[in-house]
Amino acid sequence: MQTRKALVIFSGGQDSTTCLLQAIADYGRENVQAISFHYGQRHAIELEKAKWIAKDLGIKQTVIDTSVIKQTTNNALIDDSQEIKAAQDGDYPNTFVDGRNMLFLLLAGCHAKQQGIADIIIGVCETDFSGYPDCRDIFIKSMNVSMNLAMDYAFNLITPLMYLTKAQTWEMADKLGYLDYVQQHTHTCYYGVDGGCSKCPSCLLRDKGLQEYMAGSAR
Repeated sequence: MQTRKALVIFSGGQDSTTCLLQAIADYGRENVQAISFHYGQRHAIELEKAKWIAKDLGIKQTVIDTSVIKQTTNNALIDDSQEIKAAQDGDYPNTFVDGRNMLFLLLAGCHAKQQGIADIIIGVCETDFSGYPDCRDIFIKSMNVSMNLAMDYAFNLITPLMYLTKAQTWEMADKLGYLDYVQQHTHTCYYGVDGGCSKCPSCLLRDKGLQEYMAGSAR
């Protein structure tokens, strides 16, 4: 019987760290790898956190340079001269990076196939998210089909957080025994403030979810 293995797309943020922790519980530490991407994000702290967490958890991590994406698109996540803005009047927030998750999944698939891994885990979510089209379930399913056809390989794209609220994601971390760990060691802030700025859309969503979970739990 072939051993189940998983590759987690890992940014060092709350969502991907929770997915990594769940994968370790489900597959066994020795059967999990992480893949992270340097896409020209405006703050180095994100990858620094990811590298620290992967090392701390004893997970093999591969970091891929995809900063070429800066030659094709411009947005507030890769251009620090822009102010972070939430979605307005039906537009996407200016933190949306065109094609990012498509590129990440494609490269993760190429790497996973070489490692004999079929399960690729990504922490995208339709419930509490910033309105990014490449976080939708329909996109993930279509990308799964396209990757299988393109590489003639039976990939299984897994999205554990797809229909969870942020509060439920905190609950998942807590049930895994890592609530404090995720609070202390993950990075979510768009402005790169260690510990969070409490003002950007990402920090507000994270903090609101934690408050909701703590208010509804017995902790």
